[in-house]
Amino acid sequence: MKEIGLSLLAGIIIGIVFKFMKLPLPAPPVLAGVVGIFGVYFGGQIAEWLKSFF
Repeated sequence: MKEIGLSLLAGIIIGIVFKFMKLPLPAPPVLAGVVGIFGVYFGGQIAEWLKSFF
């Protein structure tokens, strides 16, 4: 859980710094991009599970 909190904090800090520097945010601008990232992550987790299962 600590890892998730630190990750969120780092993302917030990076978002603030990028906005102050008037740079585009280094993240997908739409929900579909975020969902795609979750899909890639969960796909990797499923592959690991299947690998250990077989």
